[in-house]
Amino acid sequence: MDLHLKNKTALVTGGSKGIGKAIAEGLLAEGVNVGICARGEEDLEKMKQEHERISIYQGDLTDEKVREKIFDQFIAEHGSIDILVNNAGGSNGGSIEETSVKQFREAMELNFHSAVHFSKLAVQKMKEHKQGSIINISSIYGRESGGKPTYNSSKAAMISFTKALAEEAISYGIRVIGVAPGAILHPTGNWQKRLDENPEKIKQFVKDEIPGGRFGKTEEIADVVTFLASDRASWVVGATLNVDGGQSYSNS
Repeated sequence: MDLHLKNKTALVTGGSKGIGKAIAEGLLAEGVNVGICARGEEDLEKMKQEHERISIYQGDLTDEKVREKIFDQFIAEHGSIDILVNNAGGSNGGSIEETSVKQFREAMELNFHSAVHFSKLAVQKMKEHKQGSIINISSIYGRESGGKPTYNSSKAAMISFTKALAEEAISYGIRVIGVAPGAILHPTGNWQKRLDENPEKIKQFVKDEIPGGRFGKTEEIADVVTFLASDRASWVVGATLNVDGGQSYSNS
């Protein structure tokens, strides 16, 4: 299936490793001109070495001014933006009782506010051409308990924001969609760390909680994102799609 993405432009936040890296590589494979931004300079440089065509932007995405600078640099280099993937995120804290309000704020700034800000910046540019796709990477734990409360809360906000912005933006030809991954295994992720620490416990988790019988792969998220970014998904608007091997208890 030709996705007609060649020569489109895309910015992927948190695109230097894990799911974001796979998404960036999936878009590159379709001929998209891709820029990635992240905090870690070493991982960004490694991506640049692996993919000469990619553009890299280093900065702390919890800083509003840094986000504006990165977006302006991307537009200056690429001229426009056709695809935005809000993937940057992380988890902190523990139980609600032992987690400070400051930690909740920090999680919201990285996982949610960065996506809101980049989306607002992208919409203004996309309106000029009456087209574009914004894809927000949330989590199945944005709909149900499972991850850390700071993470769950920010991803729940992401799902709601996706629907709200989609309803505003579609009149300009801009589609806003979400993808909610389940448990995805990759070398830099929390699931790999847990697997290394207690392999028997995690194997039992997979058996009990994932009907598909295994962890998901980053490429399986990337394939869905790449399709949703294309005009082949032209009637998908405002939905957040679970990509989880049946793990989620939610039907929506």
